[in-house]
Amino acid sequence: MTDILVVQGRELNGEALALIRGLPAWHPDWCRTRISEEICRRWDWRNAQGRFKDMAARTLPLKLERSGHIRLPKRRRFSPNGLRNRCVPAIAHATGPIRGALRDLQPLAVSIVVPGSVDLMLFNSLLARYHHLSHRNTAGENLRYLIRDRHGRPAVCVLFGSAAWKRADRDGYLGWDRATRERNLQLPTNNTRFLVLPWVVIPHLASHVLGLITRRIRGDWQVKYGHPAHALETFVERDRFKGTCYRAANWLRIGSTRGRTRNDRRNCIRVAVKDVYFHPLVKEFRRELGV
Repeated sequence: MTDILVVQGRELNGEALALIRGLPAWHPDWCRTRISEEICRRWDWRNAQGRFKDMAARTLPLKLERSGHIRLPKRRRFSPNGLRNRCVPAIAHATGPIRGALRDLQPLAVSIVVPGSVDLMLFNSLLARYHHLSHRNTAGENLRYLIRDRHGRPAVCVLFGSAAWKRADRDGYLGWDRATRERNLQLPTNNTRFLVLPWVVIPHLASHVLGLITRRIRGDWQVKYGHPAHALETFVERDRFKGTCYRAANWLRIGSTRGRTRNDRRNCIRVAVKDVYFHPLVKEFRRELGV
């Protein structure tokens, strides 16, 4: 094969495919994880912080197998993903009403939620109990923000994670073709959860919080992952929300979904239609995103 494939942002020629095909044959005792580790080592495949790109190296062979280019050894154990929606421990928290004007809460404290912290347990508990999509463990690059008022009371939870793998409206808006998207998909980030706690009733709080985070998230992403985020995206269920806070924070509505999931191969899985919102973080965002 002389064609070059682009998978997980990497160009794969015949030699690279031969290596991936050969590893299971040369080492029949190796499991899939061991194969992905060897791919990282052979290619010195690292992220901006110098760490091996373990998740990308695990996903790449799976995609090649699905497309018929390689054959992997059988799985030796069940995927742990079945645990990702397990019950989240409830953390005690005050639920007294917080009402009034935005100025009565200021200055707000925006904290990054650190893995293993008490704030993480509280954050997960609040999402699990009060967000309509509940809580799910995140994979890939992500940032959690917990926003408290001037008295230290939690008010808003915000979660950013990996950008949607494929989205026609966004890709068209950016001018991404498939190869460009695969090379640069880590540069935008997706606001997957936004929760104003139900006892907090403060006009304009949501859009104000979005503005606070917009002004700092590039730097926060750089510190955590060694590269900045250049744009934000989110998906708003049209029948449930109007997207008012995003529009007030200068996010752009660039399209809508078709009410299908990414696993729907036969147009038979129907889900809520969502409006797609996008917010660039730099003036030359298309150039930064590889266009």
